[in-house]
Amino acid sequence: MAKFEELKNDGVFPVGEKNDAYAQYFIGQSYLQGLVSPEDNIDFGIGNVTFEPGCRNDWHIHHDGFQILLVTGGEGWYQEWGKSAQLLKKGDVVVIKEGVKHWHGATADSWFSHVAITKGTSEWLEKVTDAEYAKLG
Repeated sequence: MAKFEELKNDGVFPVGEKNDAYAQYFIGQSYLQGLVSPEDNIDFGIGNVTFEPGCRNDWHIHHDGFQILLVTGGEGWYQEWGKSAQLLKKGDVVVIKEGVKHWHGATADSWFSHVAITKGTSEWLEKVTDAEYAKLG
């Protein structure tokens, strides 16, 4: 179980500020630290996303691209629609292909951090309900 101080003080990348710009697509508090700037002139985003315990994003799909998650700390969940959730730990890598409905977030008792490399646009869908989340253990 990772604590906030571990990720803040010993994390690979800064935790960043509260993720207010995307708060409507999350249950719980997340933090976002961009790792590239618009001046870098690349057509994908790279950001460090940190989730408080129990925080998760909504079901979503990436169009015209992909997403890669590089887990840098704590413990979290990744789930594709119609499949069982996968427990994620530091060092895990998840490749999410275009059009795959999924969500990701922290376990109930651990902070969680990953670098998200995202190309294309995101279509935000329904919330991961408390009942669905509670089944993950």
